[in-house]
Amino acid sequence: MLKISMRDSVAEIRLDRPPVNAMNPELIRSLATTHANLVADGAAAIVISGRQGLFSAGLDVPELLRLAHGEVLEFWTEFFSLMSALAASPVPVAAAITGHAPAGGAVLALHCDYRVATRGDFLIGLNEVQVGLPVPPNILRMPLQYGLVDELADEGGAVDAAVLWANGLLELPPLAMNTTRLAAKKILVDMAEANLRYANKATEYWFSEETQRMMRKLVAKLTTKQN
Repeated sequence: MLKISMRDSVAEIRLDRPPVNAMNPELIRSLATTHANLVADGAAAIVISGRQGLFSAGLDVPELLRLAHGEVLEFWTEFFSLMSALAASPVPVAAAITGHAPAGGAVLALHCDYRVATRGDFLIGLNEVQVGLPVPPNILRMPLQYGLVDELADEGGAVDAAVLWANGLLELPPLAMNTTRLAAKKILVDMAEANLRYANKATEYWFSEETQRMMRKLVAKLTTKQN
């Protein structure tokens, strides 16, 4: 599900779960574990990327619809925990948005320090309301505070641009740089941590009649497209 490569002291985590890098429990756990392990192993910065034309299409709705209540609660807890860990990462994290990044893909990018998006006719944004899920208030505040992207790159250049940004920070004394980086984004780190308390509410919404109806409509639409 993930491919890891090193560029000197910068680690690239490439999402590799065909066909659309949809987020299921296994991908969320793998990303959380990989981030933690890379930091523990000495990576000085991390870039999260996708394949060309697609960063992540968001949640794996068909799989999540098959989960029981307790499994969905566990998923949301791990999802928000991952986002909190990325926001509070002890080393810089950049998102190389290599293409489409709707819903969960946008949320993942927002919790990184920096976002480089590929130029082109690609979609990014929060479409949760359209499928029956209220957006957590703190995630709404994050796009307002951060802006969805910081830089544009030509096709195939998003990862290189993200690594260049990371290397620019790594020229600075690391303790001073990372301490200041986290202090500068304290409000956002605190908001991400607060979202951990939203797991129960997210699960409640997930099993509501309205959300289930809209999610099943979405799955039917996707199935028709694939056929």
